[in-house]
Amino acid sequence: MALRIPAPSRSDLLIGAAVAAVGILEAFTSATSYGAAQNPELWWIPQALIAGGLLCFMRGAPILVFVGTVLLQFLWHRQGYEACQVHQLMALLIGFHGLGARLNLRKGGPWAGGGILIFDVGAVDMRVLPISEAIYLTVMFGFAYLTGVAVRAWLVRAQRAAKEAALAEVERERRAAEAVAAERSRIARELHDVVAHSVSMMVMQAAGLRRAQGGENPVLTGIEQAGRDAVNELRVMLGALRMPQDEALPQPGLDMVQNLISTVSNTPLTVTLTVAGEPVRLAPGLDLSAYRIVQEALTNAVKYAGEADVQIKITYHPLSVTLEVTDNGRATGTDGLSTGNGLIGMRERAELFGGTLDAGPREEGGFRVCAVLPTSPGVVLV
Repeated sequence: MALRIPAPSRSDLLIGAAVAAVGILEAFTSATSYGAAQNPELWWIPQALIAGGLLCFMRGAPILVFVGTVLLQFLWHRQGYEACQVHQLMALLIGFHGLGARLNLRKGGPWAGGGILIFDVGAVDMRVLPISEAIYLTVMFGFAYLTGVAVRAWLVRAQRAAKEAALAEVERERRAAEAVAAERSRIARELHDVVAHSVSMMVMQAAGLRRAQGGENPVLTGIEQAGRDAVNELRVMLGALRMPQDEALPQPGLDMVQNLISTVSNTPLTVTLTVAGEPVRLAPGLDLSAYRIVQEALTNAVKYAGEADVQIKITYHPLSVTLEVTDNGRATGTDGLSTGNGLIGMRERAELFGGTLDAGPREEGGFRVCAVLPTSPGVVLV
């Protein structure tokens, strides 16, 4: 099986380049101080480049780099030099440090101990070392190795803490999702027990009253149909509440306004829909809010306009969409029956997306609701 060494990291490349630069500088400036015949000693440059190049692979092959730096030191002393060059000492310290930082104690410890031993016995320097020098080398190389061990221990603790934090976050999200699901189920049960039951009773009472009057009352028929539609829609909503949150049902949008108009076919209103401009696909939240504004405006017309003509106009502009709902019936809200909550809700929906809403009686009679919503993110209409 071929040995695969990862590509050098940026930090290792910088370290290797720094060591090589120090070695080249020594070749030009201090060759004679190590016993060379002349200054500069140009043949030392390849030696410095090899030492720096080895260190570039410390992250992927710490043992090979360590052995290589020791061999370079051995070859240096075989040439008759006694003193160790600065860049060679740097390479050795980095090699010992890399053993501790990249390998665990079981793998890196024997190599570091063996390296210190061969230096202490003079196998690298080709001479018998004094006790003081052996102690010095032991402390220096041992300290370099232990700093690597400390760095590795810190990194391992940091990785473990990050993993535990990630697991804790996943667990927190799971518990939050379970709590939300439980609350949704509770709300669904309450809606079913209270609202669905009450609406069903209203439908039954309207049906009984219609049959008692002969069965041809269009108002009571409309109440029955609206009640049944409400129960069906409520049943769908309750089912959506019981579903997982990532399985949400599609929400209505402006493409369903025509279906909305069909729900008021039993009322005295005559509703006309006009679409102008080039329709664009709206964001889901914006599309839902636009639909709800039209729905609320049409609901107000059903409640307060009486027998009237209603015009719904949807106009698409390059950066916005205009929703206009007008009727020629009684002025909405002037008879004391409207609380204004519907208009407040429409205005809040428009302002939520940076749009505007204008609503009020028309001079020629009736009521007008006009909302302008931006279709591009970041556009605010004033």
